[in-house]
Amino acid sequence: MSSVIFLVDMNAFFISCEMTRNRHLHGLPAAVAGDPDRRLGIILAANYEARALGVRTAMTVHEALRKCPKIKLVPPDHDFYLKKSEEVMDLLYGFSSIIEPNSIDEAWLDMTGSLQLFGPPVVSAQRIMQEIEQQLGLWCSIGISENKFLAKMASSIKKPQGITTLWINEIQEKMWPLPVDDLYGVGRKTAEKLTGYGIRTIGDLAAIDEGLLAGWFGKTGRMLSRHARGIDPDPVLPHQTDAAKSIGRSITLPQNLTHADEAEPILLSLADSVGRTARKNNRMGRTVQVVIKFSDFTVTTRQMNIPLSNSTQHIYQAGCQLFRRSWKPSQEVRLLGITLSGFEIEGADRQISLLGKIDASAADKRQVAVDQAMDRIRDRFGEKSIKRARQIDAGENVDSSDEKGGG
Repeated sequence: MSSVIFLVDMNAFFISCEMTRNRHLHGLPAAVAGDPDRRLGIILAANYEARALGVRTAMTVHEALRKCPKIKLVPPDHDFYLKKSEEVMDLLYGFSSIIEPNSIDEAWLDMTGSLQLFGPPVVSAQRIMQEIEQQLGLWCSIGISENKFLAKMASSIKKPQGITTLWINEIQEKMWPLPVDDLYGVGRKTAEKLTGYGIRTIGDLAAIDEGLLAGWFGKTGRMLSRHARGIDPDPVLPHQTDAAKSIGRSITLPQNLTHADEAEPILLSLADSVGRTARKNNRMGRTVQVVIKFSDFTVTTRQMNIPLSNSTQHIYQAGCQLFRRSWKPSQEVRLLGITLSGFEIEGADRQISLLGKIDASAADKRQVAVDQAMDRIRDRFGEKSIKRARQIDAGENVDSSDEKGGG
């Protein structure tokens, strides 16, 4: 029996989450946006009423207000979105034990062994969609196929609340006529190059010899060729989380990064969230890992050891070092993540290294005091009540948690 893979994609996730707790947003054009009070930043997710008026994810707030002056703008609350995402994932585990989150608002499910319990693929998808709406008040679209890539492509064909099959024998009819830039993983620059070679549709791409594409684009060319022909051997990999072993945050960016400096405020937000979670749980770690997904969907991970710490600054500095070691100017970045691991319980007895310092430096003590002061303010007034100057100065709009939110 062929595999049956679902991609469950939450529709307009961030603003839909906001609508579950603010009924006044229903029926009105609304969006989650970075710093709407100052009219800075970008649209992170717009509802379908706003989209009908031309508002799009990654559009500047200024442009969104020009297109839709009456749009209701809501500041992001990533802790709330993460909580709602966990509720979605918990519900999905009721349908399959093999789940691979792709971002905060979408996940692949291997439903091969679950169909005898929940019915044929489309029936099972209808049940999932219904339970998500009835129990959580959220909408989703679901793509169905025999592999992850085609399920992802199928999920984007009909929104909102669409259920679409894209079996391998359907790609000629459903996928090949689409513009080549609709192929998952084809960014603007790659699309421009493909168009320059006369490749305008996914079908055109599928018809090109794989070796020729490899000559033009390297490994990316082979991947594009195989995806255009519906080939994807990657299995659904269950995502195991263990708070006792690591604390991590990642973000899929609304726009690809093209300069190293653009990554620093995002790394700071990620490090800030990781450090705060570690401090809440009285954990200190020795290892910082950075994960980078590039626009061609290749992934690089690097890690380094640091002095035992849960300091935001220590995590951030290590993250920046690791990023700069991994990034090349020719690469566009679509996802960043930071993880802290190698934990010891804060305050626990431990052997002091003969090579280490018994007393923390004055700078480290100041950093601990800053972290503790910020934690107290956030505990009392909320996560958005205070930011670090580096985030504000850089116009940082994306808070530190797994993110996509625009579907």
